[in-house]
Amino acid sequence: MLFASPLNLKVWLTCALLLLSACEAKLNEAQKDTRSLREIQASGKLVVLTRNAPTTLYTDREEKQSGPEYDLVKAFAASLGLEVEYKLKNSVQEIIAAVENAEGDLAAAGLTITEQRRQKFLFGPAYQDVTQQVVCRRDNVQPENIEDLVGLNIVVIAGSSYVERLQVLRVQYPELKWQETTTEDTEQLLRAVWQREIDCTVADSNIVDINRRYFPELIAPLNLHESESLGWMMSAERGDLQAAIKSWLESFQKSGELSVLQERYYGFVEVFDYVDTRKFISRIRTRYPKYKHLFQQAAAKYELSEMLLAAQAYQESHWRANARSPTGVRGIMMLTLDTARAMGVKSRLDAKQSIFGGARYMSRLVNNRFAEGVEEPDRTWMALAAYNVGRGHLHDAQTLARDQGLNPFLWNDVKQVLPLLADKRYYRNLKYGYARGFEPVRYVQRIRDYQLILENELRHNER
Repeated sequence: MLFASPLNLKVWLTCALLLLSACEAKLNEAQKDTRSLREIQASGKLVVLTRNAPTTLYTDREEKQSGPEYDLVKAFAASLGLEVEYKLKNSVQEIIAAVENAEGDLAAAGLTITEQRRQKFLFGPAYQDVTQQVVCRRDNVQPENIEDLVGLNIVVIAGSSYVERLQVLRVQYPELKWQETTTEDTEQLLRAVWQREIDCTVADSNIVDINRRYFPELIAPLNLHESESLGWMMSAERGDLQAAIKSWLESFQKSGELSVLQERYYGFVEVFDYVDTRKFISRIRTRYPKYKHLFQQAAAKYELSEMLLAAQAYQESHWRANARSPTGVRGIMMLTLDTARAMGVKSRLDAKQSIFGGARYMSRLVNNRFAEGVEEPDRTWMALAAYNVGRGHLHDAQTLARDQGLNPFLWNDVKQVLPLLADKRYYRNLKYGYARGFEPVRYVQRIRDYQLILENELRHNER
Protein backbone atom coordinates (compact mmCIF):
# COMPACT_ATOMS: atom_id res chain seq x y z
CA MET A 1 0.00 0.00 0.00
CA LEU A 2 1.23 3.44 -0.93
CA PHE A 3 0.94 6.33 1.49
CA ALA A 4 1.06 9.95 0.31
CA SER A 5 3.71 12.04 1.90
CA PRO A 6 2.58 15.19 3.73
CA LEU A 7 4.02 17.24 0.85
CA ASN A 8 2.13 15.29 -1.81
CA LEU A 9 -1.05 15.49 0.25
CA LYS A 10 -0.68 19.26 0.53
CA VAL A 11 -0.18 19.56 -3.23
CA TRP A 12 -3.20 17.37 -3.85
CA LEU A 13 -5.41 19.45 -1.53
CA THR A 14 -4.22 22.66 -3.13
CA CYS A 15 -5.08 21.38 -6.61
CA ALA A 16 -8.46 20.17 -5.42
CA LEU A 17 -9.27 23.55 -3.91
CA LEU A 18 -8.20 25.33 -7.09
CA LEU A 19 -10.33 22.98 -9.18
CA LEU A 20 -13.31 23.53 -6.88
CA SER A 21 -12.82 27.30 -7.04
CA ALA A 22 -12.68 27.18 -10.83
CA CYS A 23 -15.87 25.13 -10.91
CA GLU A 24 -17.63 27.58 -8.63
CA ALA A 25 -16.48 30.46 -10.82
CA LYS A 26 -17.85 28.74 -13.89
CA LEU A 27 -21.09 28.03 -12.06
CA ASN A 28 -21.41 31.68 -11.08
CA GLU A 29 -20.74 32.74 -14.64
CA ALA A 30 -23.35 30.29 -15.85
CA GLN A 31 -25.84 31.72 -13.38
CA LYS A 32 -25.13 35.18 -14.79
CA ASP A 33 -25.59 34.09 -18.41
CA THR A 34 -28.29 36.08 -20.11
CA ARG A 35 -31.15 34.27 -21.77
CA SER A 36 -31.15 33.81 -25.52
CA LEU A 37 -34.07 35.13 -27.55
CA ARG A 38 -35.28 31.56 -27.99
CA GLU A 39 -35.25 31.04 -24.22
CA ILE A 40 -37.09 34.31 -23.67
CA GLN A 41 -39.79 33.30 -26.14
CA ALA A 42 -40.06 29.84 -24.60
CA SER A 43 -40.65 31.41 -21.17
CA GLY A 44 -43.35 33.72 -22.54
CA LYS A 45 -41.96 36.65 -20.54
CA LEU A 46 -39.57 39.54 -21.24
CA VAL A 47 -37.78 40.78 -18.12
CA VAL A 48 -37.08 44.52 -18.34
CA LEU A 49 -34.96 46.71 -16.07
CA THR A 50 -36.17 50.28 -15.67
CA ARG A 51 -36.79 53.03 -13.16
CA ASN A 52 -39.88 54.79 -11.83
CA ALA A 53 -39.88 58.23 -13.51
CA PRO A 54 -42.03 60.36 -15.85
CA THR A 55 -39.79 59.61 -18.85
CA THR A 56 -39.74 55.86 -18.23
CA LEU A 57 -42.54 54.18 -16.24
CA TYR A 58 -45.03 55.59 -13.72
CA THR A 59 -48.60 55.16 -12.48
CA ASP A 60 -50.97 57.68 -14.08
CA ARG A 61 -54.07 59.30 -12.62
CA GLU A 62 -56.17 56.36 -13.85
CA GLU A 63 -53.91 54.22 -11.61
CA LYS A 64 -52.50 52.43 -14.64
CA GLN A 65 -48.89 51.99 -15.65
CA SER A 66 -47.77 54.49 -18.26
CA GLY A 67 -44.69 56.24 -19.59
CA PRO A 68 -42.62 56.44 -22.80
CA GLU A 69 -40.42 53.43 -22.06
CA TYR A 70 -43.40 51.45 -20.77
CA ASP A 71 -45.33 51.96 -24.02
CA LEU A 72 -42.31 51.13 -26.19
CA VAL A 73 -41.52 47.94 -24.29
CA LYS A 74 -45.16 46.90 -24.34
CA ALA A 75 -45.30 47.29 -28.12
CA PHE A 76 -42.08 45.32 -28.64
CA ALA A 77 -43.14 42.51 -26.32
CA ALA A 78 -46.53 42.30 -28.03
CA SER A 79 -44.79 41.84 -31.39
CA LEU A 80 -43.18 38.68 -29.97
CA GLY A 81 -46.27 37.54 -28.11
CA LEU A 82 -44.61 38.08 -24.73
CA GLU A 83 -45.72 39.42 -21.37
CA VAL A 84 -43.46 41.89 -19.58
CA GLU A 85 -42.03 41.68 -16.08
CA TYR A 86 -40.56 44.97 -14.88
CA LYS A 87 -37.76 45.16 -12.34
CA LEU A 88 -37.51 48.68 -10.95
CA LYS A 89 -34.11 50.06 -9.95
CA ASN A 90 -33.36 53.31 -8.17
CA SER A 91 -30.53 54.70 -10.27
CA VAL A 92 -28.66 54.43 -13.55
CA GLN A 93 -25.80 52.76 -11.70
CA GLU A 94 -28.12 50.08 -10.33
CA ILE A 95 -29.61 49.45 -13.76
CA ILE A 96 -26.21 49.03 -15.41
CA ALA A 97 -25.07 46.70 -12.62
CA ALA A 98 -28.26 44.68 -13.06
CA VAL A 99 -27.54 44.28 -16.78
CA GLU A 100 -24.05 43.02 -15.89
CA ASN A 101 -25.55 40.54 -13.42
CA ALA A 102 -28.13 39.29 -15.93
CA GLU A 103 -31.05 40.31 -13.73
CA GLY A 104 -33.06 41.20 -16.82
CA ASP A 105 -33.15 40.69 -20.57
CA LEU A 106 -32.73 44.37 -21.37
CA ALA A 107 -32.70 47.81 -19.75
CA ALA A 108 -35.22 50.37 -20.97
CA ALA A 109 -34.54 53.40 -18.81
CA GLY A 110 -33.74 56.40 -20.99
CA LEU A 111 -30.08 55.38 -21.26
CA THR A 112 -27.80 57.39 -23.52
CA ILE A 113 -25.74 55.42 -26.03
CA THR A 114 -22.14 56.40 -25.28
CA GLU A 115 -18.84 55.00 -26.57
CA GLN A 116 -17.82 54.09 -23.04
CA ARG A 117 -20.96 52.01 -22.58
CA ARG A 118 -20.63 50.43 -26.03
CA GLN A 119 -17.35 48.89 -24.91
CA LYS A 120 -19.22 46.65 -22.46
CA PHE A 121 -22.81 46.39 -23.72
CA LEU A 122 -24.97 46.11 -26.80
CA PHE A 123 -27.64 48.71 -27.57
CA GLY A 124 -30.76 48.49 -29.61
CA PRO A 125 -31.19 51.15 -32.31
CA ALA A 126 -31.78 54.73 -31.24
CA TYR A 127 -35.43 55.60 -30.66
CA GLN A 128 -35.04 59.20 -29.46
CA ASP A 129 -32.46 61.97 -29.67
CA VAL A 130 -31.76 64.16 -26.66
CA THR A 131 -29.33 66.89 -25.70
CA GLN A 132 -27.53 67.25 -22.39
CA GLN A 133 -28.56 70.59 -20.94
CA VAL A 134 -27.34 72.63 -18.00
CA VAL A 135 -30.45 73.54 -16.00
CA CYS A 136 -30.57 76.50 -13.62
CA ARG A 137 -33.19 78.79 -12.12
CA ARG A 138 -34.05 81.93 -14.11
CA ASP A 139 -33.65 84.33 -11.19
CA ASN A 140 -30.48 82.70 -9.86
CA VAL A 141 -27.69 82.09 -12.41
CA GLN A 142 -27.66 82.00 -16.21
CA PRO A 143 -24.33 80.57 -17.48
CA GLU A 144 -23.70 81.28 -21.17
CA ASN A 145 -20.62 79.11 -21.69
CA ILE A 146 -18.56 76.40 -19.98
CA GLU A 147 -16.32 78.95 -18.25
CA ASP A 148 -19.38 80.39 -16.53
CA LEU A 149 -19.93 77.00 -14.84
CA VAL A 150 -16.70 77.31 -12.88
CA GLY A 151 -17.46 78.12 -9.26
CA LEU A 152 -21.13 77.10 -9.40
CA ASN A 153 -22.69 74.49 -7.13
CA ILE A 154 -23.45 71.78 -9.70
CA VAL A 155 -24.79 68.33 -8.77
CA VAL A 156 -25.33 65.48 -11.24
CA ILE A 157 -26.26 61.80 -11.17
CA ALA A 158 -23.32 59.48 -10.47
CA GLY A 159 -22.52 57.00 -13.24
CA SER A 160 -24.51 58.99 -15.79
CA SER A 161 -23.62 60.14 -19.28
CA TYR A 162 -23.54 63.64 -17.78
CA VAL A 163 -20.49 62.70 -15.73
CA GLU A 164 -18.78 61.29 -18.82
CA ARG A 165 -19.29 64.58 -20.63
CA LEU A 166 -18.18 66.75 -17.72
CA GLN A 167 -15.00 64.69 -17.41
CA VAL A 168 -14.22 65.39 -21.06
CA LEU A 169 -14.86 69.11 -20.56
CA ARG A 170 -12.63 69.24 -17.49
CA VAL A 171 -9.61 68.42 -19.67
CA GLN A 172 -10.05 71.84 -21.28
CA TYR A 173 -11.41 73.54 -18.15
CA PRO A 174 -9.44 72.09 -15.20
CA GLU A 175 -11.23 74.29 -12.65
CA LEU A 176 -14.62 72.87 -13.57
CA LYS A 177 -16.03 71.01 -10.56
CA TRP A 178 -19.25 69.21 -9.70
CA GLN A 179 -20.69 66.84 -7.15
CA GLU A 180 -22.10 63.40 -7.93
CA THR A 181 -25.04 61.89 -6.10
CA THR A 182 -26.08 58.26 -5.77
CA THR A 183 -29.15 58.98 -3.63
CA GLU A 184 -31.11 61.39 -5.84
CA ASP A 185 -32.43 61.12 -9.39
CA THR A 186 -32.56 63.76 -12.10
CA GLU A 187 -36.11 64.82 -11.25
CA GLN A 188 -35.10 65.42 -7.63
CA LEU A 189 -32.11 67.47 -8.71
CA LEU A 190 -34.29 69.64 -10.95
CA ARG A 191 -36.53 70.28 -7.99
CA ALA A 192 -33.46 71.15 -5.88
CA VAL A 193 -32.47 73.74 -8.50
CA TRP A 194 -36.01 75.15 -8.45
CA GLN A 195 -35.85 75.41 -4.64
CA ARG A 196 -32.46 77.15 -4.90
CA GLU A 197 -30.77 74.35 -2.94
CA ILE A 198 -28.16 74.00 -5.72
CA ASP A 199 -27.20 76.30 -8.59
CA CYS A 200 -27.50 73.93 -11.53
CA THR A 201 -27.71 70.33 -12.64
CA VAL A 202 -27.47 68.51 -15.98
CA ALA A 203 -30.38 66.69 -17.57
CA ASP A 204 -31.44 65.31 -20.94
CA SER A 205 -33.65 67.66 -22.93
CA ASN A 206 -36.67 65.32 -22.80
CA ILE A 207 -36.57 65.31 -19.00
CA VAL A 208 -36.20 69.10 -18.98
CA ASP A 209 -39.16 69.54 -21.35
CA ILE A 210 -41.46 67.62 -19.03
CA ASN A 211 -40.34 69.16 -15.77
CA ARG A 212 -40.29 72.79 -16.94
CA ARG A 213 -44.07 72.54 -17.21
CA TYR A 214 -44.20 72.09 -13.45
CA PHE A 215 -41.22 74.26 -12.54
CA PRO A 216 -41.61 77.17 -15.00
CA GLU A 217 -38.74 79.11 -13.38
CA LEU A 218 -36.23 76.54 -14.66
CA ILE A 219 -34.19 77.45 -17.72
CA ALA A 220 -31.70 75.51 -19.86
CA PRO A 221 -29.26 78.23 -20.96
CA LEU A 222 -26.47 75.95 -22.11
CA ASN A 223 -26.07 72.65 -23.95
CA LEU A 224 -23.13 70.48 -22.91
CA HIS A 225 -23.04 68.35 -26.05
CA GLU A 226 -24.50 67.83 -29.46
CA SER A 227 -27.54 65.62 -29.84
CA GLU A 228 -27.15 62.08 -28.46
CA SER A 229 -29.35 59.01 -28.79
CA LEU A 230 -31.25 56.88 -26.31
CA GLY A 231 -31.38 53.11 -26.70
CA TRP A 232 -32.14 49.89 -24.86
CA MET A 233 -29.10 48.26 -23.25
CA MET A 234 -28.41 44.54 -23.08
CA SER A 235 -25.58 42.07 -22.52
CA ALA A 236 -22.79 41.96 -25.10
CA GLU A 237 -23.77 38.32 -25.82
CA ARG A 238 -27.32 39.13 -26.86
CA GLY A 239 -26.92 39.89 -30.54
CA ASP A 240 -30.07 37.87 -31.27
CA LEU A 241 -32.17 40.11 -29.04
CA GLN A 242 -30.54 43.21 -30.52
CA ALA A 243 -31.47 42.05 -34.03
CA ALA A 244 -35.09 41.43 -32.99
CA ILE A 245 -35.35 44.92 -31.50
CA LYS A 246 -33.86 46.46 -34.64
CA SER A 247 -36.31 44.67 -36.92
CA TRP A 248 -39.30 45.64 -34.77
CA LEU A 249 -38.29 49.29 -34.30
CA GLU A 250 -37.85 49.81 -38.05
CA SER A 251 -41.45 48.76 -38.69
CA PHE A 252 -42.67 50.67 -35.61
CA GLN A 253 -41.09 53.85 -36.98
CA LYS A 254 -42.37 53.34 -40.53
CA SER A 255 -45.92 52.85 -39.26
CA GLY A 256 -45.78 56.25 -37.54
CA GLU A 257 -46.46 54.70 -34.13
CA LEU A 258 -43.19 55.95 -32.68
CA SER A 259 -44.03 59.55 -33.66
CA VAL A 260 -47.48 59.22 -32.09
CA LEU A 261 -45.93 57.94 -28.86
CA GLN A 262 -43.37 60.74 -28.68
CA GLU A 263 -46.00 63.38 -29.36
CA ARG A 264 -48.10 61.99 -26.53
CA TYR A 265 -45.37 62.40 -23.96
CA TYR A 266 -43.21 65.17 -25.35
CA GLY A 267 -45.61 67.39 -27.31
CA PHE A 268 -45.15 71.09 -26.76
CA VAL A 269 -48.77 71.74 -25.83
CA GLU A 270 -48.82 72.02 -22.06
CA VAL A 271 -51.43 70.21 -20.03
CA PHE A 272 -51.61 73.12 -17.60
CA ASP A 273 -50.82 76.51 -19.09
CA TYR A 274 -50.32 78.87 -16.17
CA VAL A 275 -51.50 82.29 -17.28
CA ASP A 276 -51.45 85.56 -15.50
CA THR A 277 -54.43 87.15 -13.80
CA ARG A 278 -54.94 89.72 -16.53
CA LYS A 279 -55.49 87.03 -19.16
CA PHE A 280 -57.88 85.21 -16.86
CA ILE A 281 -59.96 88.35 -16.25
CA SER A 282 -60.07 88.98 -19.99
CA ARG A 283 -61.36 85.47 -20.61
CA ILE A 284 -64.02 85.84 -17.93
CA ARG A 285 -65.46 88.53 -20.19
CA THR A 286 -64.93 86.79 -23.54
CA ARG A 287 -65.19 83.03 -22.93
CA TYR A 288 -67.01 82.43 -19.68
CA PRO A 289 -70.45 83.70 -20.81
CA LYS A 290 -70.59 80.99 -23.49
CA TYR A 291 -70.40 78.20 -20.89
CA LYS A 292 -71.91 79.87 -17.82
CA HIS A 293 -75.30 78.15 -18.13
CA LEU A 294 -73.64 74.73 -18.46
CA PHE A 295 -71.58 75.25 -15.31
CA GLN A 296 -74.75 76.34 -13.47
CA GLN A 297 -76.75 73.31 -14.63
CA ALA A 298 -74.00 70.74 -14.01
CA ALA A 299 -73.17 72.19 -10.58
CA ALA A 300 -76.83 72.12 -9.56
CA LYS A 301 -77.31 68.55 -10.75
CA TYR A 302 -74.27 67.19 -8.92
CA GLU A 303 -74.40 69.52 -5.91
CA LEU A 304 -71.11 71.26 -6.59
CA SER A 305 -70.02 74.88 -6.41
CA GLU A 306 -70.67 76.56 -9.76
CA MET A 307 -67.69 78.91 -9.32
CA LEU A 308 -65.38 76.07 -8.32
CA LEU A 309 -66.44 73.95 -11.30
CA ALA A 310 -65.86 76.88 -13.67
CA ALA A 311 -62.48 77.61 -12.11
CA GLN A 312 -61.47 73.96 -12.46
CA ALA A 313 -62.49 73.97 -16.12
CA TYR A 314 -60.36 77.05 -16.70
CA GLN A 315 -57.36 75.44 -15.05
CA GLU A 316 -57.83 72.38 -17.22
CA SER A 317 -58.48 73.94 -20.63
CA HIS A 318 -58.76 77.75 -20.43
CA TRP A 319 -62.43 77.19 -21.28
CA ARG A 320 -61.63 75.69 -24.68
CA ALA A 321 -64.06 72.94 -25.68
CA ASN A 322 -61.63 71.51 -28.24
CA ALA A 323 -58.61 71.43 -25.94
CA ARG A 324 -56.27 68.48 -26.44
CA SER A 325 -53.09 67.36 -24.73
CA PRO A 326 -50.23 65.04 -25.77
CA THR A 327 -51.11 62.72 -22.88
CA GLY A 328 -54.53 61.88 -24.28
CA VAL A 329 -56.88 64.04 -22.19
CA ARG A 330 -59.51 66.02 -24.09
CA GLY A 331 -62.16 68.70 -23.84
CA ILE A 332 -63.05 71.56 -21.56
CA MET A 333 -62.72 69.32 -18.46
CA MET A 334 -59.72 67.42 -19.89
CA LEU A 335 -61.14 63.95 -19.33
CA THR A 336 -59.18 60.80 -20.02
CA LEU A 337 -60.83 58.33 -22.37
CA ASP A 338 -61.50 55.83 -19.57
CA THR A 339 -63.02 58.45 -17.27
CA ALA A 340 -65.19 59.78 -20.09
CA ARG A 341 -66.53 56.31 -20.82
CA ALA A 342 -67.20 55.66 -17.15
CA MET A 343 -69.12 58.95 -16.90
CA GLY A 344 -71.18 58.24 -20.02
CA VAL A 345 -69.48 60.88 -22.16
CA LYS A 346 -69.58 59.94 -25.85
CA SER A 347 -67.71 63.00 -27.14
CA ARG A 348 -65.16 64.67 -24.91
CA LEU A 349 -65.00 67.62 -27.31
CA ASP A 350 -68.68 68.39 -26.78
CA ALA A 351 -68.72 71.14 -24.14
CA LYS A 352 -71.94 70.07 -22.47
CA GLN A 353 -70.99 66.40 -22.26
CA SER A 354 -67.51 67.25 -20.98
CA ILE A 355 -68.75 69.66 -18.29
CA PHE A 356 -71.43 67.28 -17.08
CA GLY A 357 -68.99 64.34 -17.21
CA GLY A 358 -66.36 66.24 -15.26
CA ALA A 359 -68.94 67.37 -12.71
CA ARG A 360 -70.20 63.82 -12.29
CA TYR A 361 -66.66 62.56 -11.77
CA MET A 362 -65.91 65.32 -9.25
CA SER A 363 -69.14 64.49 -7.41
CA ARG A 364 -68.11 60.85 -7.23
CA LEU A 365 -64.70 61.79 -5.84
CA VAL A 366 -66.20 64.17 -3.27
CA ASN A 367 -68.95 61.86 -2.05
CA ASN A 368 -67.67 58.32 -2.43
CA ARG A 369 -63.87 58.18 -2.35
CA PHE A 370 -62.92 59.50 1.08
CA ALA A 371 -63.42 58.42 4.68
CA GLU A 372 -66.10 60.17 6.72
CA GLY A 373 -63.36 61.87 8.73
CA VAL A 374 -62.53 64.08 5.75
CA GLU A 375 -64.82 67.09 6.10
CA GLU A 376 -65.41 70.14 3.93
CA PRO A 377 -63.64 72.06 2.56
CA ASP A 378 -60.80 69.52 2.84
CA ARG A 379 -62.93 66.92 1.08
CA THR A 380 -63.28 69.17 -1.97
CA TRP A 381 -59.58 70.07 -2.08
CA MET A 382 -58.60 66.40 -1.88
CA ALA A 383 -61.14 65.51 -4.56
CA LEU A 384 -59.58 68.14 -6.83
CA ALA A 385 -56.12 66.71 -6.14
CA ALA A 386 -57.41 63.21 -6.92
CA TYR A 387 -58.98 64.49 -10.16
CA ASN A 388 -55.52 65.72 -11.12
CA VAL A 389 -53.15 62.99 -9.94
CA GLY A 390 -55.41 59.98 -9.33
CA ARG A 391 -57.05 58.64 -6.19
CA GLY A 392 -54.35 56.01 -5.71
CA HIS A 393 -51.55 58.55 -5.43
CA LEU A 394 -53.64 60.69 -3.08
CA HIS A 395 -54.20 57.61 -0.91
CA ASP A 396 -50.40 57.16 -0.83
CA ALA A 397 -50.06 60.78 0.32
CA GLN A 398 -52.60 60.21 3.09
CA THR A 399 -50.66 57.13 4.19
CA LEU A 400 -47.43 59.13 4.14
CA ALA A 401 -49.05 61.93 6.16
CA ARG A 402 -50.17 59.43 8.79
CA ASP A 403 -46.67 57.91 8.92
CA GLN A 404 -45.19 61.35 9.55
CA GLY A 405 -47.58 62.15 12.37
CA LEU A 406 -49.77 64.45 10.27
CA ASN A 407 -53.53 64.33 9.86
CA PRO A 408 -54.47 62.44 6.65
CA PHE A 409 -57.95 64.04 6.76
CA LEU A 410 -56.66 67.62 6.47
CA TRP A 411 -55.65 69.08 3.11
CA ASN A 412 -53.17 71.39 4.84
CA ASP A 413 -51.30 68.33 6.11
CA VAL A 414 -51.66 66.18 3.00
CA LYS A 415 -50.36 68.91 0.70
CA GLN A 416 -47.17 69.04 2.75
CA VAL A 417 -46.33 65.45 1.86
CA LEU A 418 -47.67 65.26 -1.70
CA PRO A 419 -44.38 66.59 -3.19
CA LEU A 420 -42.60 63.67 -1.52
CA LEU A 421 -44.27 61.34 -4.04
CA ALA A 422 -41.56 62.52 -6.45
CA ASP A 423 -38.81 61.60 -3.98
CA LYS A 424 -37.63 58.01 -4.37
CA ARG A 425 -36.81 57.78 -0.67
CA TYR A 426 -40.56 57.82 -0.14
CA TYR A 427 -42.28 56.61 -3.32
CA ARG A 428 -40.24 53.40 -3.49
CA ASN A 429 -42.19 52.15 -0.45
CA LEU A 430 -45.65 53.33 -1.57
CA LYS A 431 -48.23 51.26 -3.41
CA TYR A 432 -48.59 53.47 -6.49
CA GLY A 433 -44.98 54.66 -6.71
CA TYR A 434 -43.75 57.83 -8.39
CA ALA A 435 -46.03 60.79 -8.99
CA ARG A 436 -45.45 64.49 -9.63
CA GLY A 437 -46.90 65.28 -6.22
CA PHE A 438 -46.12 68.97 -6.43
CA GLU A 439 -48.48 69.25 -9.42
CA PRO A 440 -51.78 68.59 -7.58
CA VAL A 441 -50.71 71.06 -4.87
CA ARG A 442 -50.33 73.77 -7.50
CA TYR A 443 -53.45 72.57 -9.26
CA VAL A 444 -55.65 72.98 -6.19
CA GLN A 445 -54.14 76.34 -5.25
CA ARG A 446 -54.62 77.81 -8.71
CA ILE A 447 -58.23 76.62 -8.87
CA ARG A 448 -58.91 78.26 -5.52
CA ASP A 449 -57.26 81.46 -6.76
CA TYR A 450 -59.27 81.37 -9.98
CA GLN A 451 -62.46 80.83 -8.00
CA LEU A 452 -61.83 83.91 -5.88
CA ILE A 453 -60.98 86.05 -8.91
CA LEU A 454 -64.05 84.80 -10.79
CA GLU A 455 -66.38 85.51 -7.85
CA ASN A 456 -64.93 88.99 -7.36
CA GLU A 457 -65.10 89.83 -11.07
CA LEU A 458 -68.70 88.68 -11.41
CA ARG A 459 -69.72 90.59 -8.29
CA HIS A 460 -68.04 93.67 -9.70
CA ASN A 461 -69.89 93.29 -13.03
CA GLU A 462 -73.25 92.95 -11.28
CA ARG A 463 -72.92 96.31 -9.52
